[in-house]
Amino acid sequence: MKSSAERGHKAVRDRIPEILRYSGKKYLVKEFSDPDFLVEMENKLEEELAEYLESKEFEELADILEVIYRITELRGFSKEALESLRLEKRNERGGFEQNLVLFNSSDEKGLC
Repeated sequence: MKSSAERGHKAVRDRIPEILRYSGKKYLVKEFSDPDFLVEMENKLEEELAEYLESKEFEELADILEVIYRITELRGFSKEALESLRLEKRNERGGFEQNLVLFNSSDEKGLC
């Protein structure tokens, strides 16, 4: 996917236009339909993940979660449904607390 700089636009949090207005900066904002905004949020997820991987800042994890929650809603699910699925998978396969790394499995993709 292209970066926000390459696309010339990016999804922003709801209060960003207000913050820009009060700072005196010029901007153009457009409200997208849910299907179009889903694409923008998927791009935003890549952007936020890249920022976390570069900085390792705790704050970036909160940004990633916010994006994931909005993608969840745009796909027709609730945060509660996402959490329920997460817990179900955790109960069936465990979490990541033991720091395990799998080597040379014939079916890695289906297991993880």
